[in-house]
Formats: sequence, structure tokens, C-alpha cells
Amino acid sequence: MSGYNALASYRSVAVMGDVEAASPHRLIELMMQGALDRIAQAQSALQRGVVASKGENVSKAINLIEGLRASLDHRHDAPIAGNLDALYDYMARRLLEANLRNDAAIFAEVAGLLGGIYEAWHAIPMPARDPGAASR
Repeated sequence: MSGYNALASYRSVAVMGDVEAASPHRLIELMMQGALDRIAQAQSALQRGVVASKGENVSKAINLIEGLRASLDHRHDAPIAGNLDALYDYMARRLLEANLRNDAAIFAEVAGLLGGIYEAWHAIPMPARDPGAASR
């Protein structure tokens, strides 16, 4: 096993451990981080001219964004969930466009939008992250 493959295997196991032990709040955070990482990797692949890697990373970023969409609870705070749903849909469509047009500016736009949501999500105070924890 090469050093790169060993590192990739280690990261995969580390991520799985993080996911298995994660709270719902942390899972959303991990999906956002993953999507941001994949967008950055797609941008890097675009700059290097590695088309296959760019496409794979765009696809993975879109899948993570669709996971974020699927996690929205439209029964509670429907206006916010509706707005996030529309924004996630927009991001996925823009990533497809960035991939087709080889447009770094669109990748940056989506990374900025998702980065803003990530920062707000990460800023939620600990007690509010798991409201049921206080009653346990």
C-alpha cells in the first residue's frame, strides 16, 4: 500500500468514526465541510486541467448539498427551511454550470454562499445545538 493510499484509508476511517459519534448538528456541519472541501478540490482540478477529478468532486459536492436539502425539516420553521431548500437547489445548479463552463468564478460563488451558511451554523451556541440534551 502506498503512502497516499494509507493516508486515504486513515482519513476514511477517521471520518467514519466522526460520523458515527456525531450529533445531528455535527452531521450537518460535516456535510457542509465536505461540500466545501469538494468545491475547493474541483477548483484546484480546474486550474490543473484535470477534468475527471473536477467532475468527480463536483458530483460529490452536489451529493452533499442534496444531503443538506434532504435534512431540512419543513414542518418546523418552514420559511427558513424553504429558503435553504431554494438556496441549496441554486448551489447545485450553479455547480453543474461551473463544471460545464469551467468557470472558477461560479465555484467561488457557491463556496462563498455555503461558507456563509457554514459559519452561521458553526456559530450556534452549544446549548442550542441539541435542545433535548438539557432535559436528559
